[in-house]
Amino acid sequence: MGHTANLWEGDKLLVYGGENEHRAYLSDVIIFDLKTAHWTQPELNGPAPRGRARHSAVIHDNKLFVLGGMTGHDSYVLDDVCYLDLKTWTWSRTWRFVPRYDHSSWVWGGKIWVFGGLGEDMERTSEVWWLDFRNSPAFEAGSTYGPEDRAYSSSRYQNYSSSQTVQPTTGSTGYAANSSSVQVNPPSHMINRNPPIAPGSISSLKFISSPDLPTQALGTHFHVFSSGCLLDFVTPASVISSFETSLSALDLDTLRWSKLADGKDLFNPSYRLALGCPTEPPANGGNPNSEEYLSDVLPIDLRKLGLLGNSLTLESHSEQAKMPASDTHATSHLTAIGADLARTFDQPPASGSSADFIITGERDDEMDLSDDEHSSTTPSASSDLQQQQQPANASRPIHVHKLILQARWPHFSRLYSAQMSEFHTKRMHIPEPYAAVRAFLYYLYTDSIASNPNSTTGGTTGPSLEDVAGMLVMSNIYDMPRLKILCVNRLGKELDVEHAACVWERAGTAGEEWLKRRAAAFCMTHWGRVVRTQGFRNLRRRAFLELCEEIDRDGRVVGGDELEAVGGLGGGRFGVGGVGGGQGREGRKRGVRDLSGGVGEDEAEAEGDEDEGMEIG
Repeated sequence: MGHTANLWEGDKLLVYGGENEHRAYLSDVIIFDLKTAHWTQPELNGPAPRGRARHSAVIHDNKLFVLGGMTGHDSYVLDDVCYLDLKTWTWSRTWRFVPRYDHSSWVWGGKIWVFGGLGEDMERTSEVWWLDFRNSPAFEAGSTYGPEDRAYSSSRYQNYSSSQTVQPTTGSTGYAANSSSVQVNPPSHMINRNPPIAPGSISSLKFISSPDLPTQALGTHFHVFSSGCLLDFVTPASVISSFETSLSALDLDTLRWSKLADGKDLFNPSYRLALGCPTEPPANGGNPNSEEYLSDVLPIDLRKLGLLGNSLTLESHSEQAKMPASDTHATSHLTAIGADLARTFDQPPASGSSADFIITGERDDEMDLSDDEHSSTTPSASSDLQQQQQPANASRPIHVHKLILQARWPHFSRLYSAQMSEFHTKRMHIPEPYAAVRAFLYYLYTDSIASNPNSTTGGTTGPSLEDVAGMLVMSNIYDMPRLKILCVNRLGKELDVEHAACVWERAGTAGEEWLKRRAAAFCMTHWGRVVRTQGFRNLRRRAFLELCEEIDRDGRVVGGDELEAVGGLGGGRFGVGGVGGGQGREGRKRGVRDLSGGVGEDEAEAEGDEDEGMEIG
């Protein structure tokens, strides 16, 4: 018990440490082959770390990193970090890092991260620590040990084996831990020996307050690393109902918490307390807490919550984007061939770009008509025919290459293979805003929708949030799941006041319910600012009414002064902040009827009878 198990090479389970049935702390490794269902135990070399339990372990670059844990009769909290080279089965030396047990650890961006758990004061912590081991020979090179380490390792084994008071016995599985790995009573000189501090930069951050910060002292928290984020999942317990749980994410690039989903979005309403415990009594009249009711699995599709997945996140990681694009374009924010193709995008054939296809979108209201030149001053008969086939509100042309579109856009490939009219006219109209269409086509060339700093103007280039919202709709129309994931991820992370209403509307059109709820909650929290934006004014009448109905019937708008007086400014107290009871149309009717004595329950009902509108504070 108290051991770790890591998936290795896709088909093996690597188990390290823990306690055996004699409460002896172990420092051995056993491997379970998932294909053959057999256990094996490799022969390890080098100075083995002290036996431990309730530690953390993570595999990275064919190394098993072991961090912290507990050992000894006095529950001594370990503060060390070391690794086992899985190619040579050789232990590295041990370094000091941070004292923790029952914590989580992972590797991301060249750093080892540690979060949560308990420290030497036996209190749960919300600190995050990280060790930057990039360019450190001690972590990059393979594990080696010289004569001194070999002698030290040998003496350690002798001391441990001589201090054992209980001999391990073979259990029903036929497995017995190595006697050299059983550490019941470590020698005093080992406890007092202070290893050197881990090489590299060690940093930590303690979260004091945040509206989305999950409180570690309340409920049972499960942590997992995914998509460049630490996910914190609070499960139901005897003191927490399923509606009070949540799934939160710590973005490791910005070190900011955000709430991805509430309990009502994750749990079936018929379940309570522990996962798999239904509210209805069992049919056979047995114990409702029996094991058969703890066997259900709760699936959570992280892609629907705006997460990209580890591999895709790594591709779009900011550090990766700084890599030179190619030998011909070394300073671009784009990677690989995308930087070169970007220079040929939307360039007329006269410039030597070899563009052989034209695409138009819907004309923007503010588009300068002088820029819309579909033909030359002396148009030919074929160009006249092409113009007649284009809608009157078509935008200026976007010059592209049909070869790239065929390779990157499945819809265009099918359309072109069927030799539709676009095949003959070499022209296509997409009934979407021009900016969104241009951003969509630019993505086909560069495989990127990220905004990037512009060193010449000091601003940013690339698609805006409004463009990305339009691309989200197009990804749904043309069934492009990868583009949809990218759009949801960026819109969820960069949601702001100016674009919140637009994102809400486009998310609804694209059927992305999580993003729509997130944008609606943002609009309710910052209602006073959102209603003054151009994006809000551009909403269609029906969309405007639907957005107003996102708040439940008992909610009301609260002025900034009043909200600040009760400590709710910023959305930290009332869930969606500036609007009381904003649980959505499907939410429970638990509106804030009396904020700082402003409106009593009877008075609120009377006001509801007189006026169905909103009360502006």
